[in-house]
Amino acid sequence: MTTADSAEPLGSGDEIGHRLVARTTAGAVRGRRESGLTVFRGIPFAAPPVGEARFQAPRPPESWKGVRETYTFGPPPPQAAEFGGLFDVPDAATGDGWLTVNVWSPDTDPTVRRPVMVWIYGGAYKIGQADSPGYDAQHIARDGDVVVVTFNYRVGIEGFAHIEGAPANRGLLDQVAALEWVRDNIRAFGGDPGQVTVFGESAGGGSVAALLAMPSARGLFHRAIAQSAAASCFSEELARDLAAAIAAEVGLRPTVADLSTVDPRKLVEAGTALSAKALKPVARWGQIAPFVSLSPFAPVVDGEILPTTPFQALAAGAARDVELIAGHNAQEYRLFYLLAGLPGKTTDAQATALLRLLAPGGEAGERAYREAHLDAGPDELFEYVSSDWLFRMPSLHLAEAHVRGGGRAHVYELTWAAPGKGGVFGACHGLDVPLLFGTFEADFGRLLFADAEVTEEAKELSSYIRRAWTMFARTGDPGWPAYDSQRRLVQVLDAQPEVQKYPEESARTLWDGYDFPPLPLLA
Repeated sequence: MTTADSAEPLGSGDEIGHRLVARTTAGAVRGRRESGLTVFRGIPFAAPPVGEARFQAPRPPESWKGVRETYTFGPPPPQAAEFGGLFDVPDAATGDGWLTVNVWSPDTDPTVRRPVMVWIYGGAYKIGQADSPGYDAQHIARDGDVVVVTFNYRVGIEGFAHIEGAPANRGLLDQVAALEWVRDNIRAFGGDPGQVTVFGESAGGGSVAALLAMPSARGLFHRAIAQSAAASCFSEELARDLAAAIAAEVGLRPTVADLSTVDPRKLVEAGTALSAKALKPVARWGQIAPFVSLSPFAPVVDGEILPTTPFQALAAGAARDVELIAGHNAQEYRLFYLLAGLPGKTTDAQATALLRLLAPGGEAGERAYREAHLDAGPDELFEYVSSDWLFRMPSLHLAEAHVRGGGRAHVYELTWAAPGKGGVFGACHGLDVPLLFGTFEADFGRLLFADAEVTEEAKELSSYIRRAWTMFARTGDPGWPAYDSQRRLVQVLDAQPEVQKYPEESARTLWDGYDFPPLPLLA
């Protein structure tokens, strides 16, 4: 909604003294004062990626006259409801203007520049939206006295399918455009464009890793936090083959000409159909085949937008001037294992096949896992190697590559167990999100704290994580030693956080020297 220009930038009553109108490069926006913060929602940072702009790099938004009221979130990108309803789906706005940012600011006085933290949501590169209640950034902004920005980026086929006639990694290009918006506009919201930290979890953590390797993102942020980074990338050949399989679900070719004939909201059904297939061609898709049900999408090493994998780029010093936090949770894959109803159903033959597929060295890797976990049954072995391949070792190797490349990195492991459903989830994937945001009753929190009291212990750990993250955004130091290859000190996040030697030593040893190359097409 746009109203007439006004020379009155202040609110009234309790809002007096707080600037509710900020001027961006596209036009003025009006926010609201909420719980001690000034909040703006749904500010366009790019034009709607539809029509001629569909499947293309993001384009600048159209400017507007007057003052645009930014009280509600913009519409989410097209996606299916997946992961068993894990994420709350709010009553979202409709329309094609998916590419919007949201800002939480303690004070929009442009003369007082606060550190800026830019959140990138996860969701396996196929779902996710900034208006999810679990990403309400009020606690981070208020407790840390920082400006927090969240935004939407294209996911699934619109953002990550590798199709003919379109640039690769469109979702990542959206993220770069959002960071350019921050650079050009955040002063008007009380933020410092010279002190920007990107942070994200899962596919958001993988996106952070990719941004560290992207030439177009260089200089747009100064610190980075990769939480449970899904950092593996596809080769172009694998990405094209997966896109062809998705397009075939609707009888089309993986080209802009064909796919642009289908409504974006209908096209997501093709990706869902592929994910739901019971049989995955391991001989063709290799290591990603067992996880296509999670997502057939990932960043693509295309040689241009993403020239190399994040691991190769960091080891070569591509982001040595960016300070990094990288870490993971202790039982990452348990969430997916439980949601799929797999406990007690995995045979030893299935565990053997997965170990040989994922572990470095094939059969030798399988033997090494069994020797490292002598008392583990098929369920535990399946979970261990899945956790390591998807999240734990990519997160550790990001930090190690960064240190080798001359950068500074801090590492953590979350070991505190989620209390919901009798503690069955442990320190599983996603637990760090409600702890960081303090959103115990939404999204991950709604599941992982179900039927359990949010204790003082949980609240204290939540505050500790927020304090460490925002202190890092301000100073580059989260409060524990930097990681190095001799001492390997990390912050263990538990009821009593403490610095220890990296706890997952057996896994670290098994994966030592593995560089997570782009996943290939095998046949």
